[in-house]
Amino acid sequence: MNVRVLYQQLASHISVILIAFLLLSLLFSHYIEQFVYDNKTEELTQYGKEILRDIQRDRLNSNRILQSYGHVLNGRDIQYSLFDEDSAIIYSTGLKTPLVELNEKEWELITNGHSVIVNQDYKRFDVGVTFVLLPYIHNHQFVGGILLTSPIKGSREIISQMNHYLIYTTLIALAVALIVSWILSTFHVKRVERLRQGASRVAQGDYSVRVPSSNFDEIGELSGDFNRMVEKLEVSQAEIENLENRRRQFMADVSHELRTPLTTIRGIIEGLRNDMISESEKEKGLHLASNETMRLIRLVNENLDYEKIRANQVKLDKQRFQLVELFEITKEQLKGQAQARSNQIKIDVDPTVHVLADYDRLLQVLINITKNSIQFTENGLIQLRGFDSEGSTVIEIEDTGIGMDPEEIERIWSRFYKAIVSRTTNPYGEFGLGLSIVKQLVTLHEGTIEVASAKGRGTTFTIEIPKA
Repeated sequence: MNVRVLYQQLASHISVILIAFLLLSLLFSHYIEQFVYDNKTEELTQYGKEILRDIQRDRLNSNRILQSYGHVLNGRDIQYSLFDEDSAIIYSTGLKTPLVELNEKEWELITNGHSVIVNQDYKRFDVGVTFVLLPYIHNHQFVGGILLTSPIKGSREIISQMNHYLIYTTLIALAVALIVSWILSTFHVKRVERLRQGASRVAQGDYSVRVPSSNFDEIGELSGDFNRMVEKLEVSQAEIENLENRRRQFMADVSHELRTPLTTIRGIIEGLRNDMISESEKEKGLHLASNETMRLIRLVNENLDYEKIRANQVKLDKQRFQLVELFEITKEQLKGQAQARSNQIKIDVDPTVHVLADYDRLLQVLINITKNSIQFTENGLIQLRGFDSEGSTVIEIEDTGIGMDPEEIERIWSRFYKAIVSRTTNPYGEFGLGLSIVKQLVTLHEGTIEVASAKGRGTTFTIEIPKA
């Protein structure tokens, strides 16, 4: 099933926003609920302390004080009961029972001078209530307590109203997020679509295509890279066509040049074999055949020189740059291959270490060696190390792979040498020309490369590049 990028981005944006809002809503709802209940218990506790304090100040008028508080708290839907040390009710504005119903744990807490707070209780009352139980201490002795209750219905109404507001806010935010996500996703998808259409035209051989680019984001930078790539492809295509024309002309010229001396040599050989050349002319004919042979040798040498030109004979462009940069690129390019074999690539180099070399060619060397290390290592570690030595920069590539015998080490530089002969049974790939090219490139840098290895203990390649 082909799912368009637009819908993928919309789904991802909305999913993230929805999950975030759900989490925030749950946290906010829990916070509001806790805040409402804490506020209610704090109110009950404050009223209970005031009642007990006023009774203690004026014990003679305690009934009048209790009645006045009863009228005030009744308006706030709060009921309270005063009881003695035997839990018998002395005064109550709500409870009709002779005793206050407390469990053993609650009674133990209050007799020890501690308060008891319960936010939701459905067992001992007709409706769910929040209640606060405060001890009454007189002359440092427990003489009773006060119980204040308030129905949780009012608290639940406040919480429910807050939840409704929260739902409305979430829906509005979700709608706005959907619109903004649609606009942004459409904008980005159009840019990606332009790149796709451009790539399709390039695949069909049209190198004149260009796409709008910018430095605003990665897609803009990718568009710039795409344009530069197409420009280089256009130049390369022109060069390829030019080289192809030159090759055709070269082959025509070579064919013509080879036909003439070969015809001459054949004629002389046929004349000598059939005695059609007189004795006086034989020396002249052999001399002519010798000259034509030398001419053929020159043509072959020229052809070999041409092949070297076609192979783009290496010319180094040495520059001084940070070695860590090459290591990072090597690690990034080969990370997928390393993970496929459960390997790790570790970099150990100080950012101050620099190397004087051709950037691309040294990168080619590192990738070649590291790739071989990955091929011959499984569930292991490949380390890229670099440090300064006297007059040179030292690069070490060490793996924990299968290693090599001493007699194998010298042969790995040979062209077409394969570490494991049978291609059908070789699970590690092959060296081929890779290490042969590595050796040549290091030599072109006037450097040295050495290998230390032991069977089953891994391999270490050590490269030294002169600083001057």
